[in-house]
Amino acid sequence: MSDLDLLNQSLARNVKHWRSVRGFTLDVLAARAAVSRGMLIQIEQARTNPSIGTVVKIGDALGVSITTLLDYEQGPKVRIVPADRAVRLWHTEAGSYNRLLAGTEAPGPLEMWDWRLMPGESSPSEPHPTGTVELVHVTTGELTLTVDGEDHLVPAGASATFEANTPHTYGNRGEVPMEMVMAVSVPPVHRDAP
Repeated sequence: MSDLDLLNQSLARNVKHWRSVRGFTLDVLAARAAVSRGMLIQIEQARTNPSIGTVVKIGDALGVSITTLLDYEQGPKVRIVPADRAVRLWHTEAGSYNRLLAGTEAPGPLEMWDWRLMPGESSPSEPHPTGTVELVHVTTGELTLTVDGEDHLVPAGASATFEANTPHTYGNRGEVPMEMVMAVSVPPVHRDAP
């Protein structure tokens, strides 16, 4: 079985599990995540390979991290993720990528990412739930962080934090690759939340 098959089966099992834990019907989760009911059925039956954007929307709607949705090994309290097990969820032909390094539920989803953006490339993100905070630390190059239409330059060695409930984009307008580490903290979802 391929890694992609394992991830799709894990995603199917975990979406079903967390939808049940939250008491959400397919229709409720579809509405909360802005994903079609048909797509959710295909995901829960492991018959599709959804985009990272779709997985993020479902995780946000369920109040769990992407790591939790893709985790196919239930391990001990200390979980070490070897470098070759980091999940690459987005990449381009030019060499840009992001990798989910680790994540946990504490008390809501908490994720750590490794990013690389090649010169001239960018990656937009839709707004996350209110209360979501992102922290970035640039290790190489310069990040152009656009939050709600306003650009912020974050050079190598600098860090930034922002509330991620508005549209935001990670961009590299420089001439060298930009690398950063990012942490995302999403507030927990309560069953009675809309």
